[in-house]
Amino acid sequence: MSDEVEPGYVRVRLDLSYDGKDFSGWAKQREGQRTVQGELEDAIRTVTRSKETYELTVAGRTDAGVHARGQVAHVDLPDEVWAEHRDKLLRRLAGRLPHDVRVWRAEEAPAGFNARFSAIWRRYAYRVVDHPGGVDPLLRGHVLWHDWSLDVDAMNEASEALLGEHDFAAYCKRREGATTIRTLQQLHWVRDASGVVTATVRADAFCHNMVRSLVGALLHVGDGHRPVDWPGKVLAAGVRDSAVHVVRPHGLTLEEVGYPADSELAARNLAARNRRTLPGGAISGCC
Repeated sequence: MSDEVEPGYVRVRLDLSYDGKDFSGWAKQREGQRTVQGELEDAIRTVTRSKETYELTVAGRTDAGVHARGQVAHVDLPDEVWAEHRDKLLRRLAGRLPHDVRVWRAEEAPAGFNARFSAIWRRYAYRVVDHPGGVDPLLRGHVLWHDWSLDVDAMNEASEALLGEHDFAAYCKRREGATTIRTLQQLHWVRDASGVVTATVRADAFCHNMVRSLVGALLHVGDGHRPVDWPGKVLAAGVRDSAVHVVRPHGLTLEEVGYPADSELAARNLAARNRRTLPGGAISGCC
């Protein structure tokens, strides 16, 4: 995942979307598991008539069942492959990829660009309906049904205690060598005219299951099963709480990834790889 492109190669930024229903997440897995990365890498190899599989680096690895509207990845292609296929790559990928994944843009990336480490924020949306009749059948693959009425104002009040830089260990599934320190920049709920309640969740990065755990905790507040101050107390405790329910993945969509100006890419890549600490706290690994 170097920020430097090897001589003779060009780094290509891909903007894409996918319906996660039938994928076992983004990342390539064992034989037989269908993944977004696997489908894209196979398609690129096929349409460029390459013997080699060119590996993708992604802004955020989504879990099984999670959707993406604004995912970003990069791939390093040999100069001659890019020169031959750049003008027709999108159309050829559209003809080769399955209908649940689309590439919308394929352009040469600026110097220093890294889809993962250059990102300064990721924005997710989680959608839920509390209508007693359930979810509109046309939305059922992207909206969770919650069988209790939700108080959006209470959920927003509870969300305020979670904003800022914290160790989100209480809301993350730990991974060896990875930090649980994150800066949660936005967490806000809105009910639209159709009754769909959407959480907008934005952070510099997310650890495993973080968004779905936060949503699960706040739904308990919204339906009155927990007090408004409970999610903040769980965060402060710093350990996984069995009462925090990880909601189902199909309500979650990666909406957008933000990047700095081209001139700031190198500095951002370095900062993203640094070991993170909280004031007075222990050092934690990067990423």
